[in-house]
Amino acid sequence: MTKSGSPRLIEASGLSIAWGHVLSELTAPGCTEISPLTLSITGFDDEGYPVENQNIRAALDHWLEITGKRGCENVAFTIFPERYYLLAQGNRAEFFEMYREAFQRIQKLNPQNNKKGSYFQRLIDFEGGGQGFNQLEWILAEYERRPSGRRSRWQATTFDPHRDVSRTSLQEFPCLQQVSFTFSETNGLIVNAFYATQQIIRKGYGNYLGLSRLGRFMAHEMGLKMERLNVFVGVAQADDLKKTDPDFLVMMAVINAELQNAPVPA
Repeated sequence: MTKSGSPRLIEASGLSIAWGHVLSELTAPGCTEISPLTLSITGFDDEGYPVENQNIRAALDHWLEITGKRGCENVAFTIFPERYYLLAQGNRAEFFEMYREAFQRIQKLNPQNNKKGSYFQRLIDFEGGGQGFNQLEWILAEYERRPSGRRSRWQATTFDPHRDVSRTSLQEFPCLQQVSFTFSETNGLIVNAFYATQQIIRKGYGNYLGLSRLGRFMAHEMGLKMERLNVFVGVAQADDLKKTDPDFLVMMAVINAELQNAPVPA
């Protein structure tokens, strides 16, 4: 049984199955958190999208809806705004500009949740206001200029100590601190994401979905294939969940049934 302070590595093929294994361990009797957690996800289709188990996804979406939590797509959007990318039809300059302009409106409409920014906004407009440094564009341009050389170039931060250091007892943003990109021997892109803490039930799945889509975008622009997502979490938590809640037990029954038919994690 994994308890607080016990490191855990989970490797699985498919986003839904990987998330399901984390949740299954985290909600076992006597477990309150996993610290630290390393989750390694493979299983991406030919277009770079993460493989999802539709039964697990539907069960989670239903639970999030009936409990009034943010949906997976909403959470994923904060890391990678897929709908803007589709509207830009693959034109990355147009995509970046479209989001920069849109986020300023989003921020005004919902300042409570967005006053400090969002993850993708920090990645492409770090200082904010539509004129900040675009870390992703720099990485892509630098890769086009010289793909070899110093590998520490391929990293981008979302945490800013000038804005984010706080004595507030509860702070939703930013938990994701940084992303980095590495490359495999088979011409694949590996995305690494670093979290101080992560709420696995209400945000974990959406986080992994957004990171996978970010990886797909970067891989496409680099002419690579999306191969693996590694997520490093200092403290993985099960939110304020009551493990005996009937609605939660219904969701877990679906998840456990699907996990029984999936490969056992390493």
